[in-house]
Amino acid sequence: MSALPKTDRPRGQISAINGSIVDVTFDGVLPMKRSCLRADNQAQTLLEVADLLNVSTARAITLGESADLALGTRVETIGQALSAPVGVQLLGRMLSGLGRPIDDGPDISQLERRSIHPPPVPLARRRKAEGLFETGIKIIDLLCPMERGGKSGLFGGAGVGKTVLIGEIIHNMASAYGGISLFCGIGERCREAEELYRELEDAGVRKNTVLVFGQMNEVPAIRWRTGHTAMTIAEYFRDDLGKDVLVLIDNIYRFIQAGAEVSALLGHAPSRVGYQPTLGSEIADLEERICTTDHGSMTSIQAIYVPADDFTDPGATHVFSHLSASIILSRARAAEGLYPAIDPIRSRSNQLSPAIVGARHYTIAQSVRRTLADYECLKDICLLYTSPS
Repeated sequence: MSALPKTDRPRGQISAINGSIVDVTFDGVLPMKRSCLRADNQAQTLLEVADLLNVSTARAITLGESADLALGTRVETIGQALSAPVGVQLLGRMLSGLGRPIDDGPDISQLERRSIHPPPVPLARRRKAEGLFETGIKIIDLLCPMERGGKSGLFGGAGVGKTVLIGEIIHNMASAYGGISLFCGIGERCREAEELYRELEDAGVRKNTVLVFGQMNEVPAIRWRTGHTAMTIAEYFRDDLGKDVLVLIDNIYRFIQAGAEVSALLGHAPSRVGYQPTLGSEIADLEERICTTDHGSMTSIQAIYVPADDFTDPGATHVFSHLSASIILSRARAAEGLYPAIDPIRSRSNQLSPAIVGARHYTIAQSVRRTLADYECLKDICLLYTSPS
């Protein structure tokens, strides 16, 4: 979507401010939803149109600092949706959720930019990738193997090792994976981002990696759009350069949480457990972009925080249906000092089939599951007979 000429861009002014939500009144035609606006303040704050309230007023979410926004501030329509830079020059770089460099590398302002809301890939262009994605972690590769070109999730509560496990997968795959890696940190702590940046450099693989971070201290709209920015960059490497792309996302729940914050600020009525009413469609809008096409494959490994270890929480259940492998991390195993704290009984993968992994692999995996299930039963019996009456 190309930008409109400056003379044709609708102009307006801010008529209401409610936190990071602003109402903009236009003199003429309103911009379309998801259009990008720019405020005429010192920070040149970007806005994204979220709702059209009436024939003259649009409601927008701020994508940056809004402290110096005031009633009457002039606003100009950029004429296109929010965009992200694409190009091989991004390899080895660290970007913000808006696609701006946050490292000490060279300027990327001259790179091509693409909308972060592209049309979905037609079904006729989608393909099913062949083979398994080996992580080098035995319990995963044996009992819940990941699909090459598929989506795998690491589910668990706080402090059970999701981020550590993703880091271990990055370390194990660094030398073996021949494609492009993209790490998307949604709501990341600056400490975790800095540590990952140094570790990739020390391992010598940062040159084949793009890092996109929507940091924890940024406004919810930026954290909400970080995943879409990362997907736009990943799609460029997959479709334009024909590369196999590995997308690591930490953490999908913070994407859901940011969407809930934006929904509440916009005044939308909440749904189950306080989540936004559009929870399912927002997750699908992001997850369905992760697919294999006739140009290249895209494999994704995602960390998903589970609130209060409740796996019936809507934030977790809506993600389950998009995944080919769900790896459950257990707080009980973490408390016993067993790492990775993967629950082998509750974890599942649709790749664990004799037709895919082979009869020998399948037989061994089923035997291991049966042995572990018997152990859990015997442990319960032992606890029953040893507990004081």
